[in-house]
Amino acid sequence: MIGIISAMQEEIQALLQELKNVSTTEKGMRTYYKGTLFNKNVVLVFSRWGKVASAITTTQLINDFNVDEIIFTGVAGGIKDELNIGDVVIGNNMYQHDLNATPFYKKLEIPILKKKFLKTTDATKLLEATNLFLATYNNYIKTTDAQLFDITGPKLIFGDIASGDQFISSLKKIKKLNKLIPSATCVEMEGAAVAQVCFEYDVPFSIIRIISDKANDNATIDFPKFANSIASNYALGILKNYFA
Repeated sequence: MIGIISAMQEEIQALLQELKNVSTTEKGMRTYYKGTLFNKNVVLVFSRWGKVASAITTTQLINDFNVDEIIFTGVAGGIKDELNIGDVVIGNNMYQHDLNATPFYKKLEIPILKKKFLKTTDATKLLEATNLFLATYNNYIKTTDAQLFDITGPKLIFGDIASGDQFISSLKKIKKLNKLIPSATCVEMEGAAVAQVCFEYDVPFSIIRIISDKANDNATIDFPKFANSIASNYALGILKNYFA
């Protein structure tokens, strides 16, 4: 059984539409959709925004659905100049950029675990699946939708991701993040929390992030529209190849 999480319903809408033999479970104010997706047994759920919400959802998935693997998919803000809207980041090392338990621990270090970051599962297969998706991009993304968000020649990056309970929308904050975690490619609000839960339960974890904005003063994109027409179909295309 594979658990698939997103922070917004729109980010997994295309997957829900492909889900077969569906049954639902209501727990903790969340709906867990169990079924088959491209002949794989899966559970789909949207966690809502933030580290606490996503950690709750991940713990529930592990304890109640006996998942063998968890994949998080959704949007993120790019904090590297080379990233553009529509690019894909497959996560490598996951950082909690707002974690600071000094003087007891070093900045960014997770208490007790004594790790500044948590590494995702071997991403070789997921990277291959993403490259296959990008090679058949127009099969999943309408040209008009890509044009609406000025997406041209989307690319794949395997890189570090920073998570924190705040929406980054200023150049000043980006500069601070670049200094704090120089290797971070993008920023979001859930991934590192999910990674920590998976690490502590010894469950493999992967993350797919689609760049929806540049996390700067111009980060005024229509998120529901982008999530539904772009990010959701990215997840569909990537996971169809991943499950093949």
